Amino acid sequence: MPAAVAPKNALSFGAGWLYWAPLGTSVPACTVSGSVFTDTWPVGWVLLGVTREGHEFNYELSTEDVEAAEYLDPIATVTTGRTAGMSFEMMQIHATNLKRALNGGTIATSGSGATLRSELTPPAMGQETRCMLGWESQDLTERLYAEQAFQTGSLSIARRKGADNAGLPTEWRFEPAADGNPYHHIFAGAVRG
Repeated sequence: MPAAVAPKNALSFGAGWLYWAPLGTSVPACTVSGSVFTDTWPVGWVLLGVTREGHEFNYELSTEDVEAAEYLDPIATVTTGRTAGMSFEMMQIHATNLKRALNGGTIATSGSGATLRSELTPPAMGQETRCMLGWESQDLTERLYAEQAFQTGSLSIARRKGADNAGLPTEWRFEPAADGNPYHHIFAGAVRG
């Protein structure tokens, strides 16, 4: 009988940290020491702030079955596409996060001190910009980054009473980078499983 594997070996806990960067920013080196990532994210990557319930990573293949009259079952399944991305709701509403959720735009600031004000103008149709998104696990053993991300979700800001604060719900699609991959998922330490 094989030895039992401790169940905690492959468990992942906590929301971790989400990062945002302008398109073309250097990707993390993902340096590992002591089975954890030890390097910091390069200049240009910023923490996105807190989220309502962490984030969800999504990966989906689109397929079609090849049918033949002589068989009840499909004789093959072919891949016709894939989508990868992330969804999360940012809890901090400010002009910069709203600009990120709108895929760009301009922020015009005027005044100073108590008269300071900022106005966000959304991007013109077709002038939206891509960005880079990243994530790091709480225990520093897992990282994911997409070199080209685009916010495709419907932006609906709900204002409610009490402690139910408003947020910016976002749904990001990852597009292929120069190497053809929509994202990179890197693990520190020994391969588990």
